[in-house]
Amino acid sequence: MKLKTMIFFLFALVFFNSQPVFCQKTSPSGNPSLDTIVDRIEKRYAGPGFTARFDQKSTLKAMDITDTAYGKVFIKRPRLMRWEYESPEKQVILTDGAELWLYKPEDNQVMKGKAPEYFGDGKGASFLSDIRLVRKNFNVTPEKDKGDYHILKLMPKEKKLDIESVYLWISKKTYDIVKVITYNTYGDENLIEMSNFQFRDIDGSVFNFIIPEGTDILRLGE
Repeated sequence: MKLKTMIFFLFALVFFNSQPVFCQKTSPSGNPSLDTIVDRIEKRYAGPGFTARFDQKSTLKAMDITDTAYGKVFIKRPRLMRWEYESPEKQVILTDGAELWLYKPEDNQVMKGKAPEYFGDGKGASFLSDIRLVRKNFNVTPEKDKGDYHILKLMPKEKKLDIESVYLWISKKTYDIVKVITYNTYGDENLIEMSNFQFRDIDGSVFNFIIPEGTDILRLGE
């Protein structure tokens, strides 16, 4: 499995169960409080789904290796996700909430597993399909704003897979999540930037996957 796919799964497995406390509506500086920011994010993502373009940059610090990729993501509440990688090679990571597929057409190969092992119980990028999981699963603290963005730091209390922290960059104008940065204890970084959001309902057939005839099938985790 290539670096971008490996680190994508590290990104996808960082969402665990913890409960932060939110209270104030405004901060001492007069800027929106943490509670207000999260409320506005939840309102922005309250619809049935969305699509967006994404650019991904994954870095293994110790090996000084950086891999980049880009494509399009489809999200439908609840738990339905489809990540279509267009470069450097075409592949699809898809879940319908029960099954998970990673399809690599150039290799004539599909890897299949159980979605709950990767995205169940609020784990993984499933927070995008139910933004309330951010409030539920993390200790969330505000970082210093940067220009037109609010920065939130997410710390899972139950630590797994050496994930250290996650940072969300939030547009002050739209409250879109435009950037997600994940770090592990080794300093490795996974950066996903999203743009061209279209908030709309998405046909459920987008999340169905029929394995092409003659494709090699591998089980994830084996």
